[in-house]
Amino acid sequence: MALLASVRTVLPMLSVIRCAVTCAIYKNRTNLFRPKSIIGHILPWCRVNMSATLNSGSVMPRDAKNNGVPSGNGVNKILSDKKSENVISVRARNVIKVKSVIPRKRQDLLKWYGWGYKDSMFKLQGDTAYFTGNRYAIGGKPLPHLQKWAIDNFNIDTSKPPKVPELPKSYPESRMPRNIREELEKIAPVSVEGMDRFIRAHGQTLKDISLLRHNKFPRIPDAVIWPETHEQVVEIVECASRHRFVIIPFGGGTSVSGAVTCPSNERRPILVLDTSEMNSILWLDKEQLLARVQAGIIGQDLEREMRSRGYTVGHEPDSYEFSTLGGWVATRASGMKKNTYGNIEDLLVQTKVVTPRGVMEKGCRVPRVSCGPDWDHVLLGSEGCLAIVTEVTIKIRPVPAVTRYGSLVFPDWESGFHFEREVARRRMQPSSIRLMDNEQFRFGQALKTESSWGGVLLDGLKRAYITRIKGFDPTKLCVVTLLMEGEADQVASSYAGLRQIAAQYGGIPAGAENGERGYTLTFVIAYLRDVAMEYDVVAESFETSVPWDRTLALCANVKTRVREECQRRNITHYLISCRLTQTYDAGCCIYFYFAHNTSQCCDPVATYEEIEEAARDEIIASGGSISHHHGVGKLRKKWYTDTVSEPGRLLLLAAKKALDPDNIFALGNMAFEEGNATENLSIKSKL
Repeated sequence: MALLASVRTVLPMLSVIRCAVTCAIYKNRTNLFRPKSIIGHILPWCRVNMSATLNSGSVMPRDAKNNGVPSGNGVNKILSDKKSENVISVRARNVIKVKSVIPRKRQDLLKWYGWGYKDSMFKLQGDTAYFTGNRYAIGGKPLPHLQKWAIDNFNIDTSKPPKVPELPKSYPESRMPRNIREELEKIAPVSVEGMDRFIRAHGQTLKDISLLRHNKFPRIPDAVIWPETHEQVVEIVECASRHRFVIIPFGGGTSVSGAVTCPSNERRPILVLDTSEMNSILWLDKEQLLARVQAGIIGQDLEREMRSRGYTVGHEPDSYEFSTLGGWVATRASGMKKNTYGNIEDLLVQTKVVTPRGVMEKGCRVPRVSCGPDWDHVLLGSEGCLAIVTEVTIKIRPVPAVTRYGSLVFPDWESGFHFEREVARRRMQPSSIRLMDNEQFRFGQALKTESSWGGVLLDGLKRAYITRIKGFDPTKLCVVTLLMEGEADQVASSYAGLRQIAAQYGGIPAGAENGERGYTLTFVIAYLRDVAMEYDVVAESFETSVPWDRTLALCANVKTRVREECQRRNITHYLISCRLTQTYDAGCCIYFYFAHNTSQCCDPVATYEEIEEAARDEIIASGGSISHHHGVGKLRKKWYTDTVSEPGRLLLLAAKKALDPDNIFALGNMAFEEGNATENLSIKSKL
């Protein structure tokens, strides 16, 4: 039966092609040996007569304007079974609809008042500490050194019960008019339930979490909608344009810049467009090593699906478990393995976005085009203020043959820094290479699950060897963690080269297991802020990019400035540390971690923000940037214009006026004012 069906499908096609070729020959005798001319006559016939075959199993090429499915010579595609097998069509039966780890009711799985899974958290109990759950390597294991480290650094009182917030009993009433809600419900599922709106009112800044824990948001969304397709997003944006309500795109909710927080003075109804149901892989081109993916897919789902098919995207930001592809685009994200796979701008080939003025997408899917300014790069980092990203074509790679971890110990920060600089100078960076200062080294020891001195970072090395024979001072030594991916011979050669350079700066190997532990601990560090707040400690991270020749001075200046600000406020128990996380030809990314006891603060969050603002001023004065990958949002607006110049600010405002003249995407990030600045806007309602 299958063979008969195939014959019935192919014979009409061949007849059409034969007829079209004959017509082309007679109409273009002078062009008989010019295939393009013949094909030009064949293709119109083929497009009409072969459309029915799409529903009977053929893989049909389309152009970039039709869902981005790989295009090319139609006849050759149909006759080439090999190429057809390498393409997963956009047709419904071939689209990979991903079952996400994160459910629509996020609160069923995720912690409503902080970071991550609600079954995963640090606990201080008796004389020890532990991490709950079994999702991470340290889960369910005692952490015998963490509690003492916390007491020594922050003077916490573990005899008092932790301050765990209670679930809110009431929420602000929805302002979404009923007629608009009913119109939206015809497009996609909508909720006005308080909890659904409440947990999508924020990102992950310290201020966000403080307001969340005390249920004191001045403004929360009025409704949440879950579209599944690009076309539904178009309808939703058109509805917003007609009725003049606000849309806030929401992906994983991991923003640490205040970018998704509702503007407090926005009078119009606010709709959160949750992209989590837009998580399909529309097609996968194994020959071109490309994939077309909906923007709402979260990092761990995307990587799991790709690896199950023998491929990887390789983009692993610290928030990889919860952040989305669209969020990466909207913030110009960077991942821990960018040396091998690139930052998001390097992975991106094509985007499809919805603006109030229509759909934006390049008319061709090519590796590079010289056609004036690249509008994809205007949308990269636009933080939800110009459009909603719906689909992205990204590069993929075969899963590496070998993944190897490593670690190196250096006598001090300066030695480790010069090692990193030399590796970058020679362009010998492995997939990930990160340098931790001594404060972070000792913090790593506090998270070890063993009682031995080396623990997480120096397991297998005797303390006497490090401190006596090598002469390393435990209060100064630093550690580099390595992740190498590729073919076996490449990885072996890379590691040998790195060890050789390390030896020139006094570095010694510390083992693969320690490198892996150091790398994976990145994913649990964010959980520490929640337990810190339970014991009156506030904590946050901030980052920058900086030229190589200013890095050491910048790190020293920022630490000194933070210490001075703490002293000025009589804060005696605090921690300021840093790590070097990404390297480039022209410089590197530095991550700072700052935490302090709040017993001397009448407003802990405001105090922290004042100190961080002073630290950011010091970063700028020392030659650093406003941000390497966290973005601007509302938190760093103060430095935006000085960073891009006044003409740059005006260019951003011009883009807003061109794409979103009614300020539908009224998030108030970067150079934009918060709330509705247009006086004559009104909400159309039958109520």
